[in-house]
Amino acid sequence: MTVSKKPLKDARSAALMILQGVIVEGESLNTLLTPMLETLPAQEKSFAQMLVYGVLRHRWQLEAIISLLLSKPLKTKDSDIQLIVMLALFQLLDTRVPEYAAVDAAVKLVKKTGKSWARALVNGVLRNFTRQKDELLNKIETDQQAVYSHPQWMIEKIKTDWPDHWQQILRANNQQAPMVLRVNARYLSAAEYAAKLDTGAQPHASAEQALVLEQACDVHQLPGYNEGWFSVQDAGAQLAAVLLDAQPGDRVLDCCAAPGGKTGHILERQPDLLMLAMDISASRLKRVEDNLQRLGLSANLHIGSAEAPDDWWDKQMFDRILLDVPCSASGVIRRHPDIKSLRREADMVSLVETQRKILNSIWPLLKPGGRLLYATCSIFKQENEQQMEAFLAMTQDASEILINATWGQARSHGRQIFPGEQDMDGFYYAILQKKA
Repeated sequence: MTVSKKPLKDARSAALMILQGVIVEGESLNTLLTPMLETLPAQEKSFAQMLVYGVLRHRWQLEAIISLLLSKPLKTKDSDIQLIVMLALFQLLDTRVPEYAAVDAAVKLVKKTGKSWARALVNGVLRNFTRQKDELLNKIETDQQAVYSHPQWMIEKIKTDWPDHWQQILRANNQQAPMVLRVNARYLSAAEYAAKLDTGAQPHASAEQALVLEQACDVHQLPGYNEGWFSVQDAGAQLAAVLLDAQPGDRVLDCCAAPGGKTGHILERQPDLLMLAMDISASRLKRVEDNLQRLGLSANLHIGSAEAPDDWWDKQMFDRILLDVPCSASGVIRRHPDIKSLRREADMVSLVETQRKILNSIWPLLKPGGRLLYATCSIFKQENEQQMEAFLAMTQDASEILINATWGQARSHGRQIFPGEQDMDGFYYAILQKKA
């Protein structure tokens, strides 16, 4: 989808274009949201973002309601009309937008599509919903996809992996995640920075430099952003640098480093490092460079594939390796609700194989006695503890360092955090040590 460079005047038009890009064309919300919001007047930006996130979070509930209201499904070529109805239903269900305003705006949005035949259809469907709301919501209570608003394959996979926690996980995925800061310890403590804020901020129980804001805001409204006083980073992600435990003078590899949040945190904690941050994507590696520059930090940056280190490695071994592997991102759905629409069950096979290849390719780069931190933002066992079990079984010089912590839960290997637990996203960590 080519993002329109023509300024848009209203939030609903922008939301419709973004949702078409994600749901219909399979594009990432990250690539669409910011450039589209930049075309809007300032007062429309937050409303557009709320609409997009709301529809993506509650997509399966909204689609279930529409299926009850329509005598036959809309054609694929009329996906824009379906999305307009979903936008209106979300407003009627979960916002303070008056009924008449949500319905009227939907009909006007249909007019912009040039499909005049759909105006009466959309008007009728939405007015029927307002009259039958309670009855319709009761009818979809037996539909798991609608109740938890996840694709069925994902529901089943989470139920299989976490039979005692699956409902908790699904509900957490549909909640809005808090905005969390990582205060740069090179400049000030979390408590010192909290005292400078006008907005409410609470320290985090498990991440020393984390502040959980009571209200999300534009980072540029907070003191010291350009000066590198803080970064925006989930508290669960902030655990990585602590677990890696890099020491002065260590040679450190941050593999698959983009966008560089963990890279920056490692250097904030211990700037006296020889840091190599590599990623396969040049554009994403540029984000690492920009982030480090704002923080007043530096590292050697290299474009390369983690599966083929011979193409970029200088044969000097590393004391510490952070291996933040590509994964399903099933632990960060509350921040990235498009994952539910974009991820497919078939993706899991290739993701697990990629993780296995990266582990096997990067392990030889670690010094004897060195530490490798394996990390994912996934809750699926096959990417996490099962991946570790298989690697340890076939790698004679690898052993595990147990993580003793008050966060997450100990698994057969490593430690798992569930989405929403202690206001954190879902992360998995395991520490491997190479035998001397």
